[in-house]
Amino acid sequence: MSDAQAGTPHLDPDTVLWSAPAHERDGRPLLVLLHGYGADENDLFGLVPYLPPEFVVAAVRAPLAPPWPAPGYSWYPIEGLDGRDAVRTTDAASRLLHWLDSVAPAPAQIGLLGFSQGAAVSLQALRLAPERFAFVVNLSGYATPGDLPGDGALAERKPSVFWGRGTNDDVIPEFLVTHTVEWLPAHAELSGRVYQGLTHSVSEPELADVRAFLDKQLESLTAES
Repeated sequence: MSDAQAGTPHLDPDTVLWSAPAHERDGRPLLVLLHGYGADENDLFGLVPYLPPEFVVAAVRAPLAPPWPAPGYSWYPIEGLDGRDAVRTTDAASRLLHWLDSVAPAPAQIGLLGFSQGAAVSLQALRLAPERFAFVVNLSGYATPGDLPGDGALAERKPSVFWGRGTNDDVIPEFLVTHTVEWLPAHAELSGRVYQGLTHSVSEPELADVRAFLDKQLESLTAES
């Protein structure tokens, strides 16, 4: 039985942090922030001053609480997870898509920015609905092994993906990094950087690169509209 079948809750709209009130969101591109394991919606919302102000930013809270005494929230359980089972990340990504349908019906311009577990969910959501997202920012995350029905369409469309990670990141298993190195270039227009000495975290040079990437995405979105 999958986590979704077992009754994993949907995302709570009352816990979403928005950078703009509802009356200021229409017609603007949306950037959704997905935090990592053990954090909450406040974690990545602190990045808003570093992000282009043209975006409406929404920081969402993951629906699960990790086992006590771990703090915060999680997108899927990590107990017994070796990264080869796509069911948990797919369930989490499906719940993200369900929430997005309620706040930003297609064809809204949407990008995802996730850290660690949130980055894995971001990439999985992109695979489930390649046409829904303009780009993804993957910070210290990975692409989940296994095939999905949307992978072929994704490989044809090749949306922009930024992948940033550190040389001293000892949280993401090496086989997942290797898989992502092989998988992403075939399914996305890949850019990014490996940051010397960076652990499982985000640095100021990485944020500067993310800002440059987002500025470029804004140019593309403006040209399309």
